[in-house]
Amino acid sequence: MAGTTVSRRAFGKYLLDLREQAGKSPLAAALRVEVSRMTIRRLEDGELTKLTTPQLESLLDFYAVDAASRKEALELWSEVREQAKVAKLQGNSKGYWREYADQYASHFPHLLRLETSANEITTHQLVLVPGLLQTADYRRAIARIDDPAMSLVNQERRVELTTRRQAKLDEDGFSMQALISEAVLRHQPGGPVVMSAQLQWLAEVSERDNISIRVIPFEVGSHRGLTLLSFTLLAFPRRQRGPVEPPVVYLERALGGGDYNDRDDVVQRYRAAISDLQSVALSEGDTRNMVARLAKEYAA
Repeated sequence: MAGTTVSRRAFGKYLLDLREQAGKSPLAAALRVEVSRMTIRRLEDGELTKLTTPQLESLLDFYAVDAASRKEALELWSEVREQAKVAKLQGNSKGYWREYADQYASHFPHLLRLETSANEITTHQLVLVPGLLQTADYRRAIARIDDPAMSLVNQERRVELTTRRQAKLDEDGFSMQALISEAVLRHQPGGPVVMSAQLQWLAEVSERDNISIRVIPFEVGSHRGLTLLSFTLLAFPRRQRGPVEPPVVYLERALGGGDYNDRDDVVQRYRAAISDLQSVALSEGDTRNMVARLAKEYAA
């Protein structure tokens, strides 16, 4: 439930701002309401916690907030609780990804939370097809490359997780732009048959109004993506109340790591990079033609 996550993140950011304005440390806040410092961090990051209304009231007292800020915080808190109740009734209060906790690195749940909340995702990929656009066989091939000894059961769980992520593509108001290196099309995880089917799917899904796929061809030579590597920019819908949810840049690292940054200067740097990449990428139509041609070659 995207609204639940967005509300929690907005509420958490608001509490973070209040704490910093009050000059209080996470440890001091934690001691005030008798929770761990990690609980305060998780609360401010928009994650699920067991904070109670009396504890929130105590934090607001500790931060010495004015009447208007207190009212805003309590209204945001009420919104979070109401949406959590609805999510619980629908059976999705904890996030679908928790069922697959044995299948991903520790940094990955944060990406899935952000992905669930986002209404716009722009990704640049140098090596692999973006996860939201991978076919089942392509994902299986990646899983085997990642761990040649992986059991068939775990391979299928990876596929299930990817499939559940991809429900995002059908969500009203969501759009995705994928800027991918030609190398993504040339690599063949699983062999030519698997890659042919993957490219056929890319050509098909790129026909959707809310999905844009553009290839950066080898002939371009140097471009910003070669130094910035693979990254994803996630943007979020505007809310009626509370702070504006800032965009987040997710930076992929080798060996399964990842960094997240919502600093304005960092976000603007990557927005500028996206503009540069758009200026050298093939058009959507030319990309579709190239993808379809390679799909036929791999199938031959």
